[in-house]
Amino acid sequence: MAQIHPSAVVETDAQLDTDVTVGPNCVIRSGASISSGTVLIANVMIEKNVRIGMDNYFYPYSVIGGVPQTLGLGPNSKFGKLVIGDRNVFHEQVTIHPSIYEDSVTRIGNDNLLMVGVHIGHDSMLEDKTVITNYTQIGGHCKIETGAWLSGMVAIHQFVTIGEWSYIAGFAGVNRDVPPFLVASGHYPMRVRGVNQRGLVRAGLDAQQQERICQAYRKLYRRGGALLKNAEALAQEDWLDENVRAMINAIIRSSQHRFGRHLETLRR
Repeated sequence: MAQIHPSAVVETDAQLDTDVTVGPNCVIRSGASISSGTVLIANVMIEKNVRIGMDNYFYPYSVIGGVPQTLGLGPNSKFGKLVIGDRNVFHEQVTIHPSIYEDSVTRIGNDNLLMVGVHIGHDSMLEDKTVITNYTQIGGHCKIETGAWLSGMVAIHQFVTIGEWSYIAGFAGVNRDVPPFLVASGHYPMRVRGVNQRGLVRAGLDAQQQERICQAYRKLYRRGGALLKNAEALAQEDWLDENVRAMINAIIRSSQHRFGRHLETLRR
């Protein structure tokens, strides 16, 4: 059976697999479910409508699935779910909110590292293998793609997409989409600064794939002119692989919204 400290509160309808560990002063609300191997060290709050996968690790004072920070919602309001995958680490004071819609989900994938004080807003999605550094704040309806690395105290505007294996430098204020594989920094305006070479290695890309991404970056950001026109011109060339096409498609999608946030076009 699950190992539950005597001071923990596990409400009646919460579902825990047999080898879940629940430490001192944790609270698990009715309707939550936690899969095998997951550990709650101490003082962790798991709210209702939260589903947690295997082998996750929660440090003290993380609050998972609390009421979304939206005007008009309170403890008795109806809202959606939060679904967490496997092998994620949530450090102290991490907060993650479920969807504001009853039929929708905030989703955390697998193998993510969320450091101290990270906030994930309602209706956002973290894919896999992301690193979210201390006190980074991610607004609602955002998408953080696989392998993205957000440095300390980054602020992400709602509806922003951060592309796969990209890197956002510390203190950045990100109010528009960032294409895959790139480095961005600054705020108002944030600017793309180069290629995330370390991210390309983490992604397991070979030398030819890495060179194609670097070549695409030069054509997109260093030749001058409008970024969208550069992307449309690059799309016509015949040497492109799936990684370069992902960069081009991200730029074209972002251009569909006047502030460069593709997900805004899907707003309910």
